[in-house]
Amino acid sequence: MPVIESVILESPEPEATEAFYSAAFGLGDKLRIRATEAPTTGFRGYVLSLVVSQPGTVDLLTGAALERGATSLKPARKSFWGYGGIVRAPDGAIWKIATSAKKDTAPATREIDAFVLLLGVDDVKTTKQFYTDRGLTVAKSFGSKYVEFDTTPSLVKLAMYTRRAAAKDAGIDPEGTGSRRIAISAAGDQNFTDPDGLAWQVGHVRA
Repeated sequence: MPVIESVILESPEPEATEAFYSAAFGLGDKLRIRATEAPTTGFRGYVLSLVVSQPGTVDLLTGAALERGATSLKPARKSFWGYGGIVRAPDGAIWKIATSAKKDTAPATREIDAFVLLLGVDDVKTTKQFYTDRGLTVAKSFGSKYVEFDTTPSLVKLAMYTRRAAAKDAGIDPEGTGSRRIAISAAGDQNFTDPDGLAWQVGHVRA
């Protein structure tokens, strides 16, 4: 089973992008940046999600991102499932910061409970089968709508919606072309690319 070591984001300004994420979220080795000039427009087919313990932490991390140049796609607010908001980072990546809690029970911190890569795929059934064929097991599934994999002991979790559902959740149009500007660094014995173009690459990848 491939073990996810980090998410690799590609940017035409890798130093500035790395500085943004270090200051805004502090994900350390879970997030790596490398240079690219590959063009991309619109929705890239993924949302990066930070799961935290309470609303105050959502506000703290969202505020840190906005102060450093991110733009708000969905302001943080309460909902049926908890509390959260969505921002677009200066490099164009979309981030959802959320908690299942609706009230604070302690002072806000920058602690992140889970880092999740949410894929927006063309066909959930096909992509689910692709990953199970490569050793991943399904932890949670709601038919053709949502799948979450058991990626233990990976530092990063992996889940998927349909592309349209992922874009709707992010508050943007689902259309997009060009580079995804994302890859996964994983422990394993070979590189591969999934049906939606997400590249898995063996070993750590640096800028």
